[in-house]
Amino acid sequence: MTHWFHRNPLKATAPVSFNYYGVVTGPSASKICNDLRSSRARLLELFTDLSCNPEMMKNAADSYFSLLQGFINSLDESTQESKLRYIQNFKWTDTLQGQVPSAQQDAVFELISMGFNVALWYTKYASRLAGKENITEDEAKEVHRSLKIAAGIFKHLKESHTPKLITPAEKGRDLESRLIEAYVIQCQAEAQEVTIARAIELKHAPGLIAALAYETANFYQKADHTLSSLEPAYSAKWRKYLHLKMCFYTAYAYCYHGETLLASDKCGEAIRSLQEAEKLYAKAEALCKEYGETKGPGPTVKPSGHLFFRKLGNLVKNTLEKCQRENGFIYFQKIPTEAPQLELKANYGLVEPVPFEFPPTSAQWTPETLAAFDLTKRPKDDSTKPKPEEEVKPVKEPDIKPQKDTGITCLFVVCHLLTKL
Repeated sequence: MTHWFHRNPLKATAPVSFNYYGVVTGPSASKICNDLRSSRARLLELFTDLSCNPEMMKNAADSYFSLLQGFINSLDESTQESKLRYIQNFKWTDTLQGQVPSAQQDAVFELISMGFNVALWYTKYASRLAGKENITEDEAKEVHRSLKIAAGIFKHLKESHTPKLITPAEKGRDLESRLIEAYVIQCQAEAQEVTIARAIELKHAPGLIAALAYETANFYQKADHTLSSLEPAYSAKWRKYLHLKMCFYTAYAYCYHGETLLASDKCGEAIRSLQEAEKLYAKAEALCKEYGETKGPGPTVKPSGHLFFRKLGNLVKNTLEKCQRENGFIYFQKIPTEAPQLELKANYGLVEPVPFEFPPTSAQWTPETLAAFDLTKRPKDDSTKPKPEEEVKPVKEPDIKPQKDTGITCLFVVCHLLTKL
């Protein structure tokens, strides 16, 4: 499963010292600056630490964000912003734009950018965890939940914080609303993949499985459409992944819809539905090859090599042959020219993002502490202000090798263990 989900790279950032010589006039302010520096460095370290788990990530993120809130919000919880909001310049790369960073002298920009990386970490953690050979029940639950948590973080950033930026994000940058929305939808779709495989494993009604697959395909189509106006140079690879997943799950929908039609003695329509599934599966296979040949951000995954992918091909083939035999011996129905319209709506199993909120301002922030930052003593000529075109050192992410195929795809193992959810 590590190589079943496409993952764009983590955002990289320039170090921030939080040293404000002359501005900091008291020990409490000095301590906050030291704590901001150390908690930020700790959080950045955890993004690439394979031993990090969701509890560690949440604690580290809350520690930094609660301190950073003092640079953003007024202490009396009014609508007035903190006087420190624009004291520091922050630089972050974007997941699709290489190593040339965006830079803003705005603590809100830092809050959103770091929150974005936290959400990316949850998606990578889910992918890595699902790739384990012997996954436990608790780990399986974390895969499903981590994707929903990531979706919730992305959603919160888009709805509650990006509108507060003084300088709107440029086209193709991570903080642009279309890009964040694509991440939200992809997380929902991938979490729903787990739901589908669970429904298959538990042998739920074909109609329910078809509806879930159709809804998931629509998620991927929507995510792809959201990225359609971006430059192919940096979006083509990601879009190929979204497109192949859309075709794959539409094929699943037609396959199980065919089973539903056969159970209703509509064998001719069932054959046509299975033929459409066969065509879409072949298209998904072709897109897997195109995806592998497309250059772009993120490591190349290999969905067509997974048992979960190959199982669908065998299922479509066997179900179609069964329908054709039944039609030749029993039904003798005409096969429609047009594929049946999928008007399927799942009433169960649809994934919603887990609601997310940043932690409140740290108790270390008091009126006295804030007063110990004297902006009148800030140097007039800030020659240390970084240049936006400077390159930031990329994040060295651990190279995760996929576990060997044990005869049952990790996704099905995950779903088998999710039966107690």
